Amino acid sequence: MADKMRRRQFIAATGAAGLVGIAGCSSGGNGGEGEDETTTSGGEGESTEMGTDTETESSGGSGGSGGSGRLSWHAGGTGGTYFPLSNEFKTVVEGNTDYTLQVQSTGASVENVGSLARGEADFALIQNDIAYFAFNGEGIDAFQGNAVESLRGVATLYPETIHIVTLAGTGIESPSDLSGATINTGDLGSGTQVNATQILEALGVSDYEEQNTGFSTASDQLKNGDIDAAFVVGGWPVGAIEELAATEDVVVVPVEGDNRQAVKDAAPFYADDEVPSGTYGLDSAVPTVSVQAMIATTTQVDEATVEEVTAAIFDNTDQLTIKTDFISAESAQDGMSIDLHPGAQAYFG
Repeated sequence: MADKMRRRQFIAATGAAGLVGIAGCSSGGNGGEGEDETTTSGGEGESTEMGTDTETESSGGSGGSGGSGRLSWHAGGTGGTYFPLSNEFKTVVEGNTDYTLQVQSTGASVENVGSLARGEADFALIQNDIAYFAFNGEGIDAFQGNAVESLRGVATLYPETIHIVTLAGTGIESPSDLSGATINTGDLGSGTQVNATQILEALGVSDYEEQNTGFSTASDQLKNGDIDAAFVVGGWPVGAIEELAATEDVVVVPVEGDNRQAVKDAAPFYADDEVPSGTYGLDSAVPTVSVQAMIATTTQVDEATVEEVTAAIFDNTDQLTIKTDFISAESAQDGMSIDLHPGAQAYFG
């Protein structure tokens, strides 16, 4: 228990060090975009550094929607879903408005919150749980005392599925089987790590050994028998789990019935979800829960701009090719976890 307490304290220290004063920080953390990126610890390829971005344009600019009609849009890692989806938004917005979108590849949700808070991004994709933590100054230790009160929601997009991944040989078939197990809960301070510990507590699982890495490493740990299970947050199919399933008999632990309700009661941003039959070689659909990917902005961006960009996207969803089963005006407020921007409110009514 002492070791576990020291680990929790280290997590808190790591998170706080990573985002000292979120509105003015220069390094940040993997808060969790929950996607099928190369590092799926919090999903969409979160990094632990708030560093170099990859831009789709060389024109530069640092957000603020000022002057030229150029808007800065921060996405996620280039190998995940946030980045290509953001570039589809770019095409739609530029084809239906006078705005130019500069899409940047970033380290994911927490980093994007920092960019929004500093005015370096006008729009960004983040998870709805990270939005909730940032807006309320809680959840991830880095946000404690650093509430981003200027953060505003635009629209939710699609589920970021909570996967509890194990292998058939472990004998883990239900949440109760996780007691006494060695579990990789994601990188320290990440959105996945926060989701995992919160869900385990809701499921009544307190006796476990915790490991903390991204899923690429966790996958090797599963293969080698070094861990019994791992948490992965991402829109299915998550590429890294597919790779694991190519050589191993993957099991996704179901979260259903009273267990599912207990998780949803633990926080307002969890919703029902399932991993479909056939995904990762599964014989049947597996019930679980999810958070949501969402578009966020800030009070620094004016109402007319947000309304015009929102209208361009949701009036033209037929021009999108990614996550089209989920993205619609009708579902765009499902799971909205923070206050809506007046421009989005004007569009959605």
